[in-house]
Amino acid sequence: MFRFLLMFFLLYGGLHGYAFWKIRSAFFPGPVISVLVAAVMALMIVAPALIRISERHGLEWTARILSHAGYAWMGILFLFAAFALAFDLCRLLVFLSGLVWRMEAVPFLLSARFAFFLPLFLALGIFVYGWFDARNIRIESLTIQTDKIPPETGRLRLVQISDIHIGLMNGPGFVSRMVRVIQEAGPDLLLSTGDLVDGQINSIEKVLPLFQELRPRLGKYAVTGNHEFYAGIAQASEFTRKAGFQMLRGEGVTVAGLINIVGIDDPTGRAVEGHRPVEEGELLNTMPVQHFTLLLKHLPLVDKHAVDRFDLQLSGHTHKGQIFPFSLITRWYFPFHSGSFRLSDISRLHVSRGTGTWGPPIRFLSPPEVTVIDLVAAGNPVERVSGRQTGQSSGGRN
Repeated sequence: MFRFLLMFFLLYGGLHGYAFWKIRSAFFPGPVISVLVAAVMALMIVAPALIRISERHGLEWTARILSHAGYAWMGILFLFAAFALAFDLCRLLVFLSGLVWRMEAVPFLLSARFAFFLPLFLALGIFVYGWFDARNIRIESLTIQTDKIPPETGRLRLVQISDIHIGLMNGPGFVSRMVRVIQEAGPDLLLSTGDLVDGQINSIEKVLPLFQELRPRLGKYAVTGNHEFYAGIAQASEFTRKAGFQMLRGEGVTVAGLINIVGIDDPTGRAVEGHRPVEEGELLNTMPVQHFTLLLKHLPLVDKHAVDRFDLQLSGHTHKGQIFPFSLITRWYFPFHSGSFRLSDISRLHVSRGTGTWGPPIRFLSPPEVTVIDLVAAGNPVERVSGRQTGQSSGGRN
């Protein structure tokens, strides 16, 4: 955790330093203005920490104001820096080309002021678009034909939500929209693959009645993400239970004699006293092999020793980067970045883009997702669900 925070503040501070340099290059502000700009940037750098401190001391309105200002600033700054850096690289290439070809490159170079305003306007425009896009939840649908669903069962519909991050930024309004999407899908099972809550959960119980409206006939199940541990695992578990979910922490259940559901704790829990690590393959071996086996796991990492012992792994965490071009970094770190993947003839993986947002309240080229998965008996006709169809497969364990 300490290393993560250190890296975060170093990188975030570096973005502010670059933006400060761009301001100085474009406007040549005097010492008073420079100090004021530096002070505002310093406040924004530490805003995420101040938000958590304010929450812990019950200063909800202070935390709310800081979160809206600080996370909006974070999103705009990231987009501005990405565009500005791209333009600066282009300027450098033009300048070097002029030296190599002994040409006058000045007419092709952007002025420092124009090179500041162009990325700024692009960043502001994308921020506005991304704010609306983050509230436009998409349905991603997946149909799996399997010989482990009895023909008389017909269709078994699973709905996956992930990375909602209920808290200061995603409250009752967002949860209400999400609940409507889920209700329209008509799930038999509702599954949460982690980060249901954000870092602090002092004032989010007002969303509980919305979750309690969701009553799928076969129940609701959840696993931990890293933010459940940041929030405090005891508090997060209690909130999840009150929302109607059964939390699976290194354990499995067989539901209605139809489907096995196995839940694995997020690795962040290793730092928690009393945490007991679970070997996935051994846990999966305890489940009845004749049933379709669902593995819930927050991180989209695949244990090679567990492949072929489950039929479908559901994960989240990546947000598909949430804001392009940050997705280029998350894709490098998580090869299974977003969407559905065949792991073997038996096992497959679906990685959700996430339903909510973390930090900046925007999404760009990574729209929010509620995943609808239909399990149908092999040979049965495939039904379609409103929304985009992401894949279809057949499979079963011998």
